[in-house]
Amino acid sequence: MKLSAMLPLALLAAACSEGGTEGNGAMTAERTGAPAPAPAVSAPAAEEPLDPPDPGEAGGLPNDRTPGSEAPFTPESAQGAANVLQNYYALIEQGDYEQAWALRSPSADGPSPEEFAASFDEYAEYHAQIGAPSDIEGAAGSLYVEVPVQTYGRMKDGKPFSSAGTVTLRRSNNIPGSTPEQRRWRIYTSG
Repeated sequence: MKLSAMLPLALLAAACSEGGTEGNGAMTAERTGAPAPAPAVSAPAAEEPLDPPDPGEAGGLPNDRTPGSEAPFTPESAQGAANVLQNYYALIEQGDYEQAWALRSPSADGPSPEEFAASFDEYAEYHAQIGAPSDIEGAAGSLYVEVPVQTYGRMKDGKPFSSAGTVTLRRSNNIPGSTPEQRRWRIYTSG
C-alpha cells in the first residue's frame, strides 16, 4: 500500500484512540465545533396495547350474528338511539363531558355535570364499543331501546380495564303536548 493512502488511516486511528474511549464525543466536538451527541436515554417501556374481550367472551359484547339493517335510519328509530349512544361515548373519549352529559335524561338523583366530569378523572383512556340495539318497546307514553355496550381503556396508573353492560335509552312517544326535546333519545339507565 502506498504511504499516501496509509496516512489518512493512521490519522483516523490516532484520533479515535486519543484520550481513550470515554469522552470521545466531547473531544470530537471540541475539534470540529459540532455539538456533542446527547447521551442515550432509554425510552420508557411501551404500554401494552388495549385488547378488550371479543364478542361472546366474558366482558365483551353479545355475539349476535344477526345482520344489522343497512337501510337508512331515522333519529326516532332504534338505530337512531344507538347513534345517540355512540355520540355519547365519542364525546367522553374526547373529554367533552358537558356535551356528553347533555345526552342523558334529566334526573333528580343523577350526577351534576361537575360530578359526571369528575367521574372520569381516574382514566387515562376511555373507549366504547356499541352493540346492536333491541327493538323499540313502549310503555305509558314512553319508548325504550336497550343497547349493549363494552367500555374499555386504561386507568391513569397504566392498568387496562374493561366492562360490559346494557344502556337503556328513552324518549317520549309522539303524544300531543310532547316537545321535540322530549321526543329525542336520551340515556335513561346504564348497567
